Amino acid sequence: MEAINIHEAKTRLSQLVARAAEGEGFIIAKAGKPMARVMAIDSPESGQQKRLGFLAGQFKVPDDFDRMGQEEIAEMFGG
Repeated sequence: MEAINIHEAKTRLSQLVARAAEGEGFIIAKAGKPMARVMAIDSPESGQQKRLGFLAGQFKVPDDFDRMGQEEIAEMFGG
């Protein structure tokens, strides 16, 4: 992620925000010290990428999954 000096960020803010909206985040630094990270709102945090479907085909959900343990649960509630 690119680090941008705070003065340069003020000068080029609209360009930098447009880049962030396209998924290219950046860091605003003051005197070389990182102060803020700018990224698109819908971007996941680093290390939190969505992994939908990563177990596809690895297991099968039984057809009666929503009724499993039904008798035991009914007994717990006195039914």
